Amino acid sequence: MKIMPCGQEAFSSLFCEHGRLTPVWAKVELIMYESVEVYLGDSAQIPCQYSFTDASNEPSFVMIQWFVRAVGSNTRMRIFYGDQNEQMVDNNTDYSGRIEVTSDQQGTQLTIQDVQLSDEREFFCQVNGLAAGYAEGKTHLRVFAPPEAPLIEGVTTGISVTNEVPSKVASCEVRNGFPKPNITWYRNRMPLMSTPGHVNVLTLLTREPSGFYSVQSTLEYKVIKEDKDAYFSCEVSFFVPTAIREVESNSINITVHYPTTMVELWKESPQGLVKEGDTVELRCQGDGNPPPSFIFNREQDMDVDLESNGDVLTLSPVSRKHSGIYQCRPLDYTGYSEVKGEMQLTVHYLDPAVVVPKDSEVMLKGEELTATCNALSSLKTSTVWYKVGKGNTLHLKDATFETTGEYICEVTVPSLPALHTSGSVHIIVQGGPQLVGVEQEVQLEEAAGRMVNLSCEAQGHPLPSISWNIIGTQSWHEVVSKANEHMTHSVVSVKVTSDISALCNASNDMGTEVKAFSIKATEGSGVIIVVIILSLLLLAILGSVLYFLHKKGKIPCGRSGKQEITKEKTTKDDIVVEMKTNTKTEDAILLKAVNGDKRGPNEQRYEKSTGNVITVGLFFLPTGLNVNQNSGWVLCAFG
Repeated sequence: MKIMPCGQEAFSSLFCEHGRLTPVWAKVELIMYESVEVYLGDSAQIPCQYSFTDASNEPSFVMIQWFVRAVGSNTRMRIFYGDQNEQMVDNNTDYSGRIEVTSDQQGTQLTIQDVQLSDEREFFCQVNGLAAGYAEGKTHLRVFAPPEAPLIEGVTTGISVTNEVPSKVASCEVRNGFPKPNITWYRNRMPLMSTPGHVNVLTLLTREPSGFYSVQSTLEYKVIKEDKDAYFSCEVSFFVPTAIREVESNSINITVHYPTTMVELWKESPQGLVKEGDTVELRCQGDGNPPPSFIFNREQDMDVDLESNGDVLTLSPVSRKHSGIYQCRPLDYTGYSEVKGEMQLTVHYLDPAVVVPKDSEVMLKGEELTATCNALSSLKTSTVWYKVGKGNTLHLKDATFETTGEYICEVTVPSLPALHTSGSVHIIVQGGPQLVGVEQEVQLEEAAGRMVNLSCEAQGHPLPSISWNIIGTQSWHEVVSKANEHMTHSVVSVKVTSDISALCNASNDMGTEVKAFSIKATEGSGVIIVVIILSLLLLAILGSVLYFLHKKGKIPCGRSGKQEITKEKTTKDDIVVEMKTNTKTEDAILLKAVNGDKRGPNEQRYEKSTGNVITVGLFFLPTGLNVNQNSGWVLCAFG
């Protein structure tokens, strides 16, 4: 706190009041604060310092009294009296029991407990030294109570920019402050000052029964379109001891209504190019608020309003006739007759393919044919022929029966793959019969008595028929006779009894083709087979006899003077056979009797080879020969 000194020269007739000199009759110098500031509920100390100017004449009696100015009047009321003998707080006042006074030789101090709002008044200190002098001073006690935080509330309805006078935008209220708080309005943190026709601030001050002040402020403001993005707030400022404080409210945004000045129309779906059959949605949007409804038209039919759903126009399914310029206009525009949005809608199409010649075409063998395939489209197309062909033209040269068939052309749109169509032409090649196969005459040899199948295939248009002319046998019949649109097939089964000549005749309206078969009958092979069988039987018997004699020891398998085969004791699963030759070189080979795939555990092999060719003889053991488990094949090698 700042002390405001207020002095007086010796023997002066002035005393200090509110910092000003006031005439008095005392010879006392008295100093007091002009004001003391304190929060509500705290304790306040009001000092009063005094001194007598005549130091040689100190008074023997000093009386000190404290007074307070009555509320709402200029009268004063004593609340304390004191001298050297007595200290007394006056009864039946607002301060009885709440004040305390302390004194010393330099002065006195009034302490007020639990300061109330009603304590906001002047307190007087009176010093009386009788003949030594008299003086009086005063201090204004200022009480402060910070208000509650400000509450701001914006209007819930939209505010139109077309209103001619400022409209209520928001209200701000602050409650229970002391002294009176002040409210300031802000737009985007910039203060708003009252401006006629643009900004009005209405303030309502209320003194509550408790003594607090409440302030309600209303902001009236002429909005513009840009205020749709602006933020409004209010700030309360209030005094506190030795300072001023501010508290800002929350920021609010208001709803601004303004007419449409710009409209945009675009295709929302489908994405990309539009083709016939699609469902198209056109959306219209303006910059007005609230968003208006729209009317849709085609530039070609401005008098016809198209049925829409708010801001969306749906066309389904579209065809090429829906192509054109579409427009939309807001329904609530005022003075904006030219405000519109427009766009060009193009519906792409691909007509069915047209093939020339169409359906089917008959041509002769060797002739040429050119076919075309075209489809009308709003976009560039690509044509492909299947079977043969390139581009949109099919060129057939040197027609054969293989040329016959269905040719398909497919037309696509590269930039819009969903568009495609196709067409076809069936080509028929007309000509005399053509036999399948290179040989025109087939020569065969077959044993007498055997059955032989002769096959004949022919193609042509008209479809040829096949007949047979067979000389040399009466034993034949047709076993296969079938035909399709391209070919006739016939198979006959012939019994060879002698030499045979057969003719296959294929004919149609365009000509005849003949294929000849010549079959030479040969002797039967039965005698040769019998001889072979008998020879094998004799060899088997001979082998059995030799093996039997060998087992009896009658015929050794070896040659004197040659190295014998050495081996460990044989088991019943091992058999050794030694064969001799008349050549200088020889091989002795240990042979294994076949008993499954097993090999005897004591089997040994002795080989001697000079590179001669080994001759193998095959023997059959008689089934009646008792050879235990050694039955099977025995191999004897001769070097």
